[in-house]
Amino acid sequence: MKITDDIYALESTRGNYAYAVLAPAPVLVDTGRPGQGQKILDELRSLGVRPEDLRHIFLTHHDVDHVGSAAFLQRATGAKTWASHTDLPYILGEKPRPGLKRLATLLMRPEIPAQIGAYPADGRLEGLQVIPTPGHTPGHVCLLYRDVLFAGDLVFGFNGRLTLSPAVMTWDPAQVKESARKMAAYPFRWVCPAHGAPLERRDLWERL
Repeated sequence: MKITDDIYALESTRGNYAYAVLAPAPVLVDTGRPGQGQKILDELRSLGVRPEDLRHIFLTHHDVDHVGSAAFLQRATGAKTWASHTDLPYILGEKPRPGLKRLATLLMRPEIPAQIGAYPADGRLEGLQVIPTPGHTPGHVCLLYRDVLFAGDLVFGFNGRLTLSPAVMTWDPAQVKESARKMAAYPFRWVCPAHGAPLERRDLWERL
């Protein structure tokens, strides 16, 4: 699904969208569930991106449906993989995911990726701005590229409206609300959540 000339929601991950940013260099935001990696590569090829062209993989948080194909895509592309330092221990298997997320880990059993870097302190990589938005997970981040916000699981987009991530799957609901208030101050036109459809912001964020 084309969002702008440079940004696509990958149909191969519909339901837990990963996003491709094609310029200034091809990067991937999130990697879907375990087993989706080859379909992601096939779709990237259809957009003119060869595996070796992919420069970076940016992870918004540690959930299995976001990091599940990271190890596969690392090997296939050689792309540098990044996550917040707070969520890294969960991704690397050094800390167990809490609550229902622990069950998801047991059911889907994601392969642990190697050599993940922590986002730099200035939050700048390949033209994207990394913004800490804790709440859904301790180290959740949003990524801002020009006028497009990759929202991870901070918000969901269904039926033409935005909602905060459900409390049952959230580490700290109060932090989610605070992170959403923080993001309201940033200028962006498009909201690209993992769950639900990308939406034009209009006044939707202010209704959260």
